Amino acid sequence: MRFIVIENVVLSREPSGPLAARIKPLAESLNREGYGIQSIHRHAMLAACFSAWLGKRKVKIGSIASKHVEKYLCERSEKVQVYASDATALRHVIEFLRGCGVVRNRERRPTQTTPVEQLTCHYEQYLRETRLLAEATIINYVPFVRDFLRGRFGRGRVSLSRLTANDVIRFVQRKVPHLHTKRAKLMTTALRSFLRYARLCGDPPLDLEEAVPVVANWSMPAVPRAISPDAVRQLLTSVDRRTAIGSRNYAILLLLARLGLRSSEVVFLELDDIDWKAGQLSLRGKRGSHAELPLPAEVGEAIADYLRRGRPRGHGRRVFLRAKAPLRGFIGPSGVGSVVRDCVLRAGVGTPTYGTHQFRHGLATEMLRHGASLTEIGEVLRHRHPQTTKIYIHVDVDALRTLALPWPGGPP
Repeated sequence: MRFIVIENVVLSREPSGPLAARIKPLAESLNREGYGIQSIHRHAMLAACFSAWLGKRKVKIGSIASKHVEKYLCERSEKVQVYASDATALRHVIEFLRGCGVVRNRERRPTQTTPVEQLTCHYEQYLRETRLLAEATIINYVPFVRDFLRGRFGRGRVSLSRLTANDVIRFVQRKVPHLHTKRAKLMTTALRSFLRYARLCGDPPLDLEEAVPVVANWSMPAVPRAISPDAVRQLLTSVDRRTAIGSRNYAILLLLARLGLRSSEVVFLELDDIDWKAGQLSLRGKRGSHAELPLPAEVGEAIADYLRRGRPRGHGRRVFLRAKAPLRGFIGPSGVGSVVRDCVLRAGVGTPTYGTHQFRHGLATEMLRHGASLTEIGEVLRHRHPQTTKIYIHVDVDALRTLALPWPGGPP
């Protein structure tokens, strides 16, 4: 007899075993998280087969663990084809059961956490709770520190007093050739931050922060790679705003192009950060700082259109959500970078890069060409140091020529 799980998801027979009563709630949960019908059906079918297998082996629901998933998939592979996604689906089932409280999380053993992971977690907590750094900064710092500690101590005991300047220098020399200049500078900043933290903890005895090599910064004499106004118009025009993804991407591109937001500021923008009556955006910056920006009508209308027609309801407070299940906010700035890259490639527009920063450069360049001062540009882009804004004096050579005095004795 057929068993209706949810609408459009039907199994050939009624489930049996310890998970039988949990299959409908599982499917409903996946449906709320934005999984497609085919994916939900696959999850439900595997859960039903897994449940029957557990029932035959007299495994009670509270005793289910990952080892049972491995054994089941091994036996299943002898009868039918097993796909890589099957293991992922059954892990979702186990996580759902844990969330319901019917399966105890007995598999998290302290012995499985290496000393490096423990120290990295403490450092991450320090950045978040003591330094009050932005989530995007923490996401960027922690992987570099983890990589550095793993390379030095592996899975063994961590003794920061054994760190030397050579350890720091060798790590930087090994990583820099494979990184973009900006990522390399971010890595050295993360290392200095961690070594300051190590000093607060009492180790190491030497001030190794000074041993971190300086990565050459050629950004000041170089002309920033700015997207042109024509390219911005072509890119915006190419987006199909009739679709949910298109309305989201259009709003993201407008925030980048019209307000010069950083990708991290777009990622962590929340519904409560938009003051519709005042027409303002509240941005959370580094070290707990806040900035208020005016919300142009064009940008506000695009965000409102996405919220009304494109954004699924009831999935947290982040403004922009992933397009694929599970529906939630982007994990980090790279999510917005992927959106920009996909839009540029799909539109076939000629742009200096595929990244998000070209929009900040483009906005600053246009402001400069329309007579804005470096101070005004710095305020709009929320630069912490005036030196950062000075890179834009290299941009508009034609405008700078009009300010040059004629050479004495030269042509009038």
